[in-house]
Amino acid sequence: MKPILQVALDLINGHRAIQIAKESIEGGADWLEAGTPLIKSEGLEIVRKLKKEFPDKTIVADMKTMDTGALEVEIASKAGADVVCILGVADDETIKEAVRASRKYGTKVMVDVIGVDNKVKRAKELEKLGVDYICVHVGIDEQMRGENPIQITKEIVKNVDIPVAIAGGLNSETVVDAVNAGASIIIVGGAITKAPNVTEATRMIKKAMSERKKIKVELYKKYSKEELRKAFSKVSTPNISDAMHRKGAMHGIRPIKSGFHMVGRALTVKTMDGDWAKPIEAIDKAEPGDVLVIDAGSGDTAVWGELATWSAKMKSLAGVVVDGAVRDLDDLLKMDFPVFCRNVSSNAGEPKGFGEIGVEIKCGGQTVRTGDWIVGDDSGVVVIPQEIAQEIANRSLDVKEHEDRIREEIKRGSSLGKVLNVKKWERVIG
Repeated sequence: MKPILQVALDLINGHRAIQIAKESIEGGADWLEAGTPLIKSEGLEIVRKLKKEFPDKTIVADMKTMDTGALEVEIASKAGADVVCILGVADDETIKEAVRASRKYGTKVMVDVIGVDNKVKRAKELEKLGVDYICVHVGIDEQMRGENPIQITKEIVKNVDIPVAIAGGLNSETVVDAVNAGASIIIVGGAITKAPNVTEATRMIKKAMSERKKIKVELYKKYSKEELRKAFSKVSTPNISDAMHRKGAMHGIRPIKSGFHMVGRALTVKTMDGDWAKPIEAIDKAEPGDVLVIDAGSGDTAVWGELATWSAKMKSLAGVVVDGAVRDLDDLLKMDFPVFCRNVSSNAGEPKGFGEIGVEIKCGGQTVRTGDWIVGDDSGVVVIPQEIAQEIANRSLDVKEHEDRIREEIKRGSSLGKVLNVKKWERVIG
């Protein structure tokens, strides 16, 4: 079976899904999937629209059915679906009913084993129940932690005789691994639907699949814990704040000039207003690439200046953030070293040595611990807790990638309000 490219339309607005579907077909897409968010947003009417618009294409309805298998297969089939997706964690009777209904209406059943503990065992059971396809699926939230579906796909392919589909953060590099793993249906979402040029992105993925040669990409991929500096270097602080549900942004902390993009792990400093002893001691304790984050009580007497900056620059630190004051601004502006602060003052205090290094602090209203990730740019500074840094890095990239596609649609003559259909998504109250 020649590998099939299925495009997952996991959007929430039908007009965008239809347009992206058109562009993906021009690039060689084989099957179109009405994703679960799209069906929940637009109802099965979107399946009807896809079938009417693209009658020669296989339409997949990702219903993620957990109960009433026969009913959901029936309504999806009548709406125009050729393949209906059921959850593998559903009861066997739900699966059986779905299969019976599919035979009645001439459709196929694909079962998604997302959330199943023993996926190989369940796949073998599902095959006996009569399903047509098994889908190995690492969900979007799992992808953000770096999970991928390749290895389990290999194991399932060895144990069943029916076609296996694979989904989960695939791009023009990883689709080759998917094909080599034995998957018959390659499901790609964001690497196509978030691309400014959907047709070209689809064409590139089809080429990688057919030639089994990876085509390198910088976007539409998930980064490991060892690649976080690179990942955070690709995104803005607004991207990160959005990924953290509008959290993490320091208040009142600004760069001394525009153009910085600071990324590093925090070494925290707690000091008093004007007491610059611990800040300069921290320079010697810091590792190259670290960001000093200094809580000086939001004071207006400087704890940082030109000579401290030279010391930090020579140590190859990534930058400094001061919830307090800095001085020697004219010299700092010439040094091109990332400095973010609350205040600028000519006055410095005395090095009294009050405070601590490496303790939990507050900076710009945000809790910061040594080891947390700090990112700063023209919009300000955000702190990313170290425990969730990999997830937030990947979610931030996802935000950026979505915006890249929205920007392209605006440039084609639309507007932000029309692209997002903002009026529809205003919260209903009362």
